[in-house]
Amino acid sequence: MRKLLITIPIVVCLAALLGFWVRPEPVPVELVAVERGEVETLVANTRAGTVKACRRAHLSFKSGGQVSELLIHAGQRVQAGDVLMRLRQDDLEARVAEARARLDAQHNLREQSCRQASQDRLDQGRLERLAERKLASQDQLEQSATRARLSQLLCSGGEARIREAQASLDLQLAQLDQATLRAPFAGIVAEINGELGEVVTPSPPGIPTPPAVDLIDDQCLFVEAPIDEVDAGQVRPGMPVRISLDAFPGRTFAGRVSRIAPFVRELEKQARTVDVEVKFERVPPDLMLLSGYSADVEILLDQRQTLRVPTESLLEGGRVLRYDPGSGHLREQRVELGLSNWRWSEVRGGLAVGDRILPGLQHEGLADGSVVSPSGAPEGRP
Repeated sequence: MRKLLITIPIVVCLAALLGFWVRPEPVPVELVAVERGEVETLVANTRAGTVKACRRAHLSFKSGGQVSELLIHAGQRVQAGDVLMRLRQDDLEARVAEARARLDAQHNLREQSCRQASQDRLDQGRLERLAERKLASQDQLEQSATRARLSQLLCSGGEARIREAQASLDLQLAQLDQATLRAPFAGIVAEINGELGEVVTPSPPGIPTPPAVDLIDDQCLFVEAPIDEVDAGQVRPGMPVRISLDAFPGRTFAGRVSRIAPFVRELEKQARTVDVEVKFERVPPDLMLLSGYSADVEILLDQRQTLRVPTESLLEGGRVLRYDPGSGHLREQRVELGLSNWRWSEVRGGLAVGDRILPGLQHEGLADGSVVSPSGAPEGRP
């Protein structure tokens, strides 16, 4: 009995020492504290969007001809109404002069016919007075009345011939004006297709040719980006947008949805998308945006200040691994989620401010019950 009483404490001590020796070594981990912050619900483009100009004109001449004046160069800024290019116009100017001379001749003819009509009316009046005194025959009176009516018709017809000549002059002036290419709005010349002395021709029907001048309004730019048809129903004009450009990494620009395409674009071997147009709210003056830049957009659907956790910390089924400071173990905790994006998720229940959780699955093998040591804490202590 005495030996048994001595043996039992020894066995208990050995068991305690054995348990201490086989206790799993705590895995050092970095934890993140649950806190309040901003959570957003976003819709992003499925493929790269493109920066486009609000106005872009591919200017060409209506008729062909030889370039006689080239008044611009690529990259030049022009104002609305500035002359960009002219075709040879000597033949057109001659036609304008001919039409103007014809108009002047019609004015002279009308003046002559109207004066003659006035004289014939006076002659008719005198004959009528002579006829009343039996000094002129009825035949002379009728002939005078006929001449007066014909003269009046010629006078009235002269007005119509003047309008015809004026219309012919307007036509020639329009054709002359079409030989001059002007800027329809202020912008920058992107491209010129034509040299001094070169003959340019208009595009035949169905066969596109490069424009004589490509003009871009670089003071008004927007982004056109495709979003998935599933998300399109949530987007409304006026929603705030964050714009990022590959040309300016690390910078974002504020914008708003200005237009949603009224149809779904169907491209072979790609998801069906809806084009959304986003206008910049303000472009920094030190930034030179170019039409054609690739861009990505994040359309903000909703935004809240709420309790949040990193989205990458969520396990399947809306669970997280919460650190229990009393035991040093990780414990699975089911949470009620709300808004979510790729970075943050809203927590509506299951966690409190100050709880610490595993921010992601950087460590393989960690699960419910794993013993961990938060980085920075003394070894073996939570």
